[in-house]
Amino acid sequence: MEGFRQGLRELGYVEGKNIIIEWRSAEGKPERRNEIAADWARLKVDIIVTGGPTTTSAAKEATTTIPIVMAFDNDPVGNGFVASLARPGGNITGLATLSPELSGKRLELLKEILPKLSRVAVLWTSTTPGTAQELKEAELAAGAFGVKLQYLDVRDPKDIETAFRAAGKGRADSVLVLTSPVIISQRTQLAELAVKRRLPAIYDRREFVDDGGLICYGTNFADLSRRAATYVDKILKGAKPADLPVEQPIKFELVINLKAAKQIGLTIPPNVLARADKVIK
Repeated sequence: MEGFRQGLRELGYVEGKNIIIEWRSAEGKPERRNEIAADWARLKVDIIVTGGPTTTSAAKEATTTIPIVMAFDNDPVGNGFVASLARPGGNITGLATLSPELSGKRLELLKEILPKLSRVAVLWTSTTPGTAQELKEAELAAGAFGVKLQYLDVRDPKDIETAFRAAGKGRADSVLVLTSPVIISQRTQLAELAVKRRLPAIYDRREFVDDGGLICYGTNFADLSRRAATYVDKILKGAKPADLPVEQPIKFELVINLKAAKQIGLTIPPNVLARADKVIK
């Protein structure tokens, strides 16, 4: 949210003066997303800004006329939100995350940290749009590295402990986390369980590492949110979402938590540490 606010300020918008923002959070509850989107449609807001495919999907169901700006989406074309990245064609546009393509890179990082890596538990939410493509990319990388994947579906907060028990029974060496609203809402518990069970886990965004997780590599989501403000500005000045190309990320970040590494008895190789954008000690 702060990234989005920063982007608006850079463009001359001041909340309460020349722009009003109706903030809403589903707090990880699927049923709330549709309620919120319907509420926005009733309010006839000028623009809806969404954070992630599940909220974009709810907004798409609620309106075909109000412009929708995706602050980030893992697969805009595959999720059916836009016809193409260059020509969205409807009332939705915004920014993509390249998250599917980065799944393989995260496995590569795990392999660098754990040379003997052979089994990886994948925490995902099967109901989250676009996740299938992330799994496909992870499978390709796993095949190249000779790693076996164990899929653990997390649809509800209570599924997280069950998933970690299953990872233990499956003799997983580490955990690859594919973010969903449910998973990110429980990120502190997830990070604590990974440390407690001494399982190195890699995430797609730094919030997990800030809250005690080991390592993340992925798109800089704060920067995407900041750039989402430029779409809002253009649409308020008359541009149509159909004519505004979906943009790709330009900033990525690798964040490592050495405190978490110490807790699980893991030494991060110097060549990986040297590439980190931030190291938490």
